Amino acid sequence: MSVRPTPPEVDRVAAARAAVTARRARATIKSDVASRKRTALDVAETAWAAVASAEAGLRVTELLMSIPSLGPTRTEHLMAELAISPKKRTGGLGLRQREKLRNYLQLRAGGAPNRLLVLAGPTAVGKGTVSMYIRENYPNVVVSVSATTRTPRPGEVDGVHYYFVSDAEFDRKIASGELLEWAVVHNSFRYGTPRPPIDAALAANKNVLLEIDLQGARAVRRVMPEAILVFLLPPSWDELVRRLIGRGTEDPAEQTRRLETAKVELAAQDEFDFRVVNTEVSQAAREVVELMAVPGAEHGAAR
Repeated sequence: MSVRPTPPEVDRVAAARAAVTARRARATIKSDVASRKRTALDVAETAWAAVASAEAGLRVTELLMSIPSLGPTRTEHLMAELAISPKKRTGGLGLRQREKLRNYLQLRAGGAPNRLLVLAGPTAVGKGTVSMYIRENYPNVVVSVSATTRTPRPGEVDGVHYYFVSDAEFDRKIASGELLEWAVVHNSFRYGTPRPPIDAALAANKNVLLEIDLQGARAVRRVMPEAILVFLLPPSWDELVRRLIGRGTEDPAEQTRRLETAKVELAAQDEFDFRVVNTEVSQAAREVVELMAVPGAEHGAAR
């Protein structure tokens, strides 16, 4: 059996120094992109023009993660859309991959279009909690306030959590075309999305989040097909049951009815563009906002 020769000590030292230098150069590149001193497109073009450069040695994932507001969740989805392996280095991309990445970065450089994002999911999954966290921590996102005919739960404030209206007032809103969508939820109360505030926010180039039920999400998709649909999932079925029972806002019969509805809602998750698991509220909220912040979130199979 042949024995691989051990490189001289001087070679090992030189190689280690070269590796440190390369890592520092890549770190500088990422810092420059994050601080907007350089564009990601400039880094990519440099990598393709000089295959021995530090830019060429930067992984595509690292390059994308350096872009402000493009976090790990959206980067993972984007890499799948571009059909690029997470291990791939920018300088090692094939011609078709380069073209896809160039087109994306050029689109982004031209300015990200503001988006309408619909957040839906089964009962007790935490849609309201996640949307409230976004309202309180992401001022660049306008969170739509739904109208409902149900009475407020403890701690809910009219105009903040919902607009609590009578059946007669809800009928008037339907008749006057003020609602983007509306539906009867859990065979009991009606919920709807007032349209004028949404139109005003989009006209002012703001991002808008709608937190609605499955029926409402389907209705918005029909009326505004450009909307991004995100399905919020629980970590497990047992956790969903625990959350529903733990909040104590429904009697046992209503809990049973809502859990049966939840099974139907969970079966519809493939209709959505993206899935986010609500294990921890701040993380789920960040993932939702990331999906709103970047162009190219094309509709298709849910991820």
